[in-house]
Amino acid sequence: MSAENTPRHTTEAGQSAQGRVHLLGIGGVGVSGVARILQEQGTPISGTDAKDLPVMAELAARGAQIHVGYDAANVGEDVTTVIASSIAGPGNPEYDAAAARGLRMLHRSEGLALAMGGHKVLAVAGTHGKTTTSSMAAMAFSHAGWEPTFAVGAAVAGLGTNAAHGEGEWFVAEADESDGTLVNYPSTVGIVTTVEADHLDHYGTAEAVHEVFRVFAAQLPSAQRGGALVACLDDEGAAQLALWARENVSARVLTYGTAEREGLVPDLLLRETSVDEAGRGVGQRARFEFTGDRAQLGEIEVALRLPGVHNALNAGAVLLAAVHAGMDPQDAAAGLGAFTGTARRFEFRGERAGVRVFDDYAHHPTEVTAAVAAARSVAGSEHRVHVLFQPHLYSRTRDFADQFAEALSAADRVRVLEVYAAREAPMPGVDSSLISGRLRTTQETDRLVAYDPLRAVDEIVAQARTGDVILTMGAGDVTQYGAAIVDKLAERA
Repeated sequence: MSAENTPRHTTEAGQSAQGRVHLLGIGGVGVSGVARILQEQGTPISGTDAKDLPVMAELAARGAQIHVGYDAANVGEDVTTVIASSIAGPGNPEYDAAAARGLRMLHRSEGLALAMGGHKVLAVAGTHGKTTTSSMAAMAFSHAGWEPTFAVGAAVAGLGTNAAHGEGEWFVAEADESDGTLVNYPSTVGIVTTVEADHLDHYGTAEAVHEVFRVFAAQLPSAQRGGALVACLDDEGAAQLALWARENVSARVLTYGTAEREGLVPDLLLRETSVDEAGRGVGQRARFEFTGDRAQLGEIEVALRLPGVHNALNAGAVLLAAVHAGMDPQDAAAGLGAFTGTARRFEFRGERAGVRVFDDYAHHPTEVTAAVAAARSVAGSEHRVHVLFQPHLYSRTRDFADQFAEALSAADRVRVLEVYAAREAPMPGVDSSLISGRLRTTQETDRLVAYDPLRAVDEIVAQARTGDVILTMGAGDVTQYGAAIVDKLAERA
């Protein structure tokens, strides 16, 4: 379907929210995205955050009433709806004041669902890969001229933001499973990249994680109404979801992957990938083949600017979903080729002394495995991969220490920072040595926990040689050391 023939979105979603919408935690990436979309849809907004963050000035410049520091007086008399982040619930003075007035109280995910009104929704879910995949989708739909509304978990290079209102009929959204809120969205097409045990502090068991994805799939509309589940066969959990969905949901089930699994042949088969030496040498060419009732579309090659088989599979998910939505495969491929990444997803930080430095948000063993493999594909067999890793959450460190060590052992040199606590209190007997003590490395010095991050930076820089790759990795503040590493390499050069 050409851009000229793409149906337009004409319903003002904001009309369903009478009066002003007030957002708590408006400086955060998720809530600020909802705020931006509602504002661009014509809904008057206000909001508060504990800190004065850059995005708040942008929203204020567009007419939002912005407050720094929570106070019940910030909830104006014209406010009828309050949207709150996960950390701004009961006990927050503005939340409590709004609840006492009987105002409509919505979680961030419910606020995003409000903004989706009148759209067809492509929701990207999965325990890993959803930010990159949803960002790829936003770029592909935008590049094809479909003008989507989108809200993803990081700023999309080339689009300049993580959320924006578009005039097209499609809404591309990242659907977060960490607290189960992915089921709040009125999804039309759902991509599921992976289903694996994670966020056990919320779910308690791995089975509960799988169950929320089954609920997500079961809520999709029927195939006759355009509903589809797009699942990855290379992931055990997503493949099992696809098998279950074939028997239990009315939506069409579409799959992608490198091979068939348990009798399921991928509707989009990833035939091969090859390193693309263009630019910084970090891209790849991925060749896909359509099968089944789209076999007449044949093969298609996508030139990606990100390395790693996992990113080729993410691109395959978007390609399959876009074609299902009516997009020409070549248009989708061109959009994927224009995608240059998102913040903290194998993000290039610089190159000095012939050493390339990348930063990645990976904080689960499966993500760490993929990031290290991508770094290895960039470094090649003749050069080394150095990793500065920061575990995220004590509970995750405790639950996955063996798996983290196994994943990190694929690198040549590893330094493990202390655990980034985030929302948790320290746990007796749980620290980074649970991971570093299990590493399989060639030098005993590589088994040390890096209690002094700056010393670890100096050690990594001293060890790196021309052609090597350095990767900072984790969901905490480890990202700040990428720039320090680049600076140190420049000094050495």
